Amino acid sequence: MQSAFRWNRTPAAKKLQTTVPHVARWRGLACVMMLSWPLFLRAAEPVDFKADVAPILEQHCLSCHADGNAKGDLSLTTFKHLEENGYVVAGDPDGSYLLELVIATEGKRPEMPKKGEPLTSMQVELLRRWIEQGAKWPAEVKLEEPAVDDRSWWSLNPLIAAKVPASEAAHPVDAFIDAKLKEKQLVPLQQADPRTLIRRLTYDLTGLPPTPEEIDNFLAANKKDPEAAWSALVDRLLAAPEFGEKIGQHWLDLSRYGESHGYDKDHPRMNSWPYRDYVIRSFNEDKPYARFVQEQVAGDVLFPGEPDGVLGLGFLAAGPWDFIGHSEVGEGKMDGRIAKHLDRDEMISAVFNVFMSTTVQCAQCHHHKFDPIRMEDYYGLHAVFAAVDRADRVYQALSPEKQQKKQLLVERMEVLQAEQESIDSEYAKRHGSKMSDIDKRLTELKQQYPSELKPEYGFHSSVVPEADTAMWVQVDLGHPQLASHVRLMPAFDMFNNIGAGFGFPVRFRVEVSTDENFEDESVRCVLDATNEDQQNPGSRPVLADVGGAPIRYVRLTATKLALRQNDYVFALGELQVFRQASGDNVALGANVTSPYSIEVPVRWGQKNLTDGIFYQEVSDPIAFEEFIQLDMQRAAIEDPEAEARKSEIETSLNKLKKQLNAIPEGEVVYAAATHFKSDDNFHPTNGKPRKIHLLNRGDLRSPRDEMSPGAPGLWTVEHVVLAPGAPKDEGAARADLAMYLTQPDNPLVWRSIANRVWQWIFGHPLVATPNDFGRMGMEPTHPELLDYLAARLRDDPQQSVKSLVRLLVHSQAYRRKSGGHVENSLIDSGNSYQWRFDRRRLSAEELRDSMLAISGMLQLDKRGGPSFQDFVIEQPTNSPHYEYHLHDPDSPESHRRTIYRFVVRSQPQPMLTALDCADPSMSVPLRDESTTAIQALTQWNNPLVEVMSRHLAERLQQAAADDIAKQVELACQLAWGRSPGGKERVILLDLMQTQGAATFARVLLNSSALTYVD
Repeated sequence: MQSAFRWNRTPAAKKLQTTVPHVARWRGLACVMMLSWPLFLRAAEPVDFKADVAPILEQHCLSCHADGNAKGDLSLTTFKHLEENGYVVAGDPDGSYLLELVIATEGKRPEMPKKGEPLTSMQVELLRRWIEQGAKWPAEVKLEEPAVDDRSWWSLNPLIAAKVPASEAAHPVDAFIDAKLKEKQLVPLQQADPRTLIRRLTYDLTGLPPTPEEIDNFLAANKKDPEAAWSALVDRLLAAPEFGEKIGQHWLDLSRYGESHGYDKDHPRMNSWPYRDYVIRSFNEDKPYARFVQEQVAGDVLFPGEPDGVLGLGFLAAGPWDFIGHSEVGEGKMDGRIAKHLDRDEMISAVFNVFMSTTVQCAQCHHHKFDPIRMEDYYGLHAVFAAVDRADRVYQALSPEKQQKKQLLVERMEVLQAEQESIDSEYAKRHGSKMSDIDKRLTELKQQYPSELKPEYGFHSSVVPEADTAMWVQVDLGHPQLASHVRLMPAFDMFNNIGAGFGFPVRFRVEVSTDENFEDESVRCVLDATNEDQQNPGSRPVLADVGGAPIRYVRLTATKLALRQNDYVFALGELQVFRQASGDNVALGANVTSPYSIEVPVRWGQKNLTDGIFYQEVSDPIAFEEFIQLDMQRAAIEDPEAEARKSEIETSLNKLKKQLNAIPEGEVVYAAATHFKSDDNFHPTNGKPRKIHLLNRGDLRSPRDEMSPGAPGLWTVEHVVLAPGAPKDEGAARADLAMYLTQPDNPLVWRSIANRVWQWIFGHPLVATPNDFGRMGMEPTHPELLDYLAARLRDDPQQSVKSLVRLLVHSQAYRRKSGGHVENSLIDSGNSYQWRFDRRRLSAEELRDSMLAISGMLQLDKRGGPSFQDFVIEQPTNSPHYEYHLHDPDSPESHRRTIYRFVVRSQPQPMLTALDCADPSMSVPLRDESTTAIQALTQWNNPLVEVMSRHLAERLQQAAADDIAKQVELACQLAWGRSPGGKERVILLDLMQTQGAATFARVLLNSSALTYVD
């Protein structure tokens, strides 16, 4: 390059400058050389991979060629694939296929990159020189797609109250709506009639139909002053307790609220309901929205000592929880750590999807591809929740009723313990220290030798409903043996917490014989316990003296079976027969027969009765024999009546202890928690955060830097550091996150809730993707209106959701007709611009509640508290089965509003599911509204519909027993909020006369006039 520069100053060159054309030519050459000067200048300089090459690959290649997303099986995350596949040959640019892909040939676009702008000549030259210089790629460097930095998206812009457009409309909402209608050349429909409006508003604000009396009162007031009547109606409904129940259901849909864990073992959560009641009460009390958000993220820290500060944390714990991963596996294994990671991800996703309408979870494996959220932001949020689990936690002191119950249990236990001590004292008087010495030695043996619990081996009969059912099991020794005695070893099984002595018969006899059928003179009864109920032996063996007689067959006959739960069973752990001379067990491995046994390998089976494996209090054989001898000595001096009473006392004490332990230290809610009792492998952190690492490609096996609490700088440029002075203080981190969410300058949280409230009232949102305001979501149809509503709520000193609802329902847009318009439909068939009001189908909960209300069976006075269960739980301790078909729909306990039902994840309520009820395993911002044959079949045939039809028929007959016309009129007023039309009246009267009141009622409960709201 230097020689070329000097060459331009040679005498020959100077001579050429004398003619104009030559001067122009040389000036052009000089320009080219000057433009190319940086490349020539750096030709000999070393290329820095991190500074020069990595940015090119990350910007142009990583979106398609990264680990986990390697199109063409080529990953550029590391040098490995480039080298192995021959894309780069160090020192040989011409032999490197990578350069061929990025260089344009014959005027055509280069093959790569497929999307976006091709590489510039400068970038191609850098790649060429890097390869030429040896293609050095530091081993520790892993490339990743660059994060999105562009914050020029509508939802991230500062929230400034939009100016209300100039309009003839007096209402600000109508001014915004009318401006957009004018822009789109749409014609708004007229106002709906008063009867339609009261039904619409009552359902939208309470989820229930208006009563005939309420309709009549409103119509009368409307004639005098329509606006005053409407205002009074709005105020009454906003003040009604049903308002919180209706709006609360919307929030529970968002919150993933359920009352069982989900996953494989869908165990019930018996203390989720306080969070549900908290949500309902918060909306009824019109809690400031920022406070509502803060309580659900860090209420225990920000509002210590206040019940709502803990109740709100039910939000974090509301979603599904992997019992197997957390409790059975635990964090000591990889599967347990994965479960814990996914659990935090579920909490983080819920917080940002619901409160911020932001899909932060998309940054788990790579930077968010569309929004300014980095992996560091995502894992910083993991650090916020690193100490948090889900468990029952106390939110307030016990109620007086529960305190009294607890005291009564303690007093009853003290009485029984005193009686127990009295019996022991009487023993001491009669036998001195002998009994206590035996008990002391028995205790020593138990402590010295570990027990061997083998609940999976033994004989088990079929289960029967009656105790007085005779059953037998028989052992064949193979040939006659001289036997000293028979020993029965009780079974051990924890079913229903029975333990040792499971299934041992209450009455029984032991017989021996040399005849298989027990019919000849050799039959002898060696133990008869059939005359009275026997005390359960627990782990103690039962002996029968044979006396050295020759026997081949031993038969144990149970004449009264043991209680299992609600049925009866006969079970035995082992049957032994000891030879007279040697004392060997000659029954070991002997053949077993019984017509009553069940075979459930390896747990239960006939052969298990003589397999030599049984429950032992102590494991050492010699110690076990001593244990038996001591037990027999104890039996010789004990008073059967006193022992029976002691056993009864022990049983009663255990039951009382169980009841006492079931009463917590205070009222509890299932919520986010750091301090709780360990359960199997599920242990609390006690507030000490787990270590959180940024995970390469989201893989727990590939941890990178340790993370501190943080959050994405969505509306700011920088990553937000949370709890900077105390990164290990989990409470401080959550508190900072709660304040971050509710900052006045956070545009997302206020736009999000404004959009949701609009959706709850108008049926569809202004932003069609309520949980995603990012670039993967939709843009608002009315951005200025959304900002006006969001800023209004934010700047309201009370931050009142009720005030926002009141504003919306007072608009003319809300009160429009729901009919059609041909020209409008051609422009806006989906009614995105609100030229009409959308006709909608009742939600599943609204339909069920309406059926109960119309039939007169809805119990509105039973609000809050434990949820009603419209199912029967089978196998509750293992993998519960929720059997809805076993529930009686006429049970008064279930005649409450549907929001108070027990919500199961794995086996949802069939009728409600068919009617598009929300899936409690995920956040559901918008419910599906499908129309299927299954819905029609469900609504007609469900047992609840049948029962409510009968009750409605009874209600009609009680109101107007002798007047069918009045019954039809009343039924339509109750169900439809209006009288039947002419043709409707004729059809319904004929139906009532020909099919009867119950069928008529069922038709009414299936009618479109009930199911849809105009």
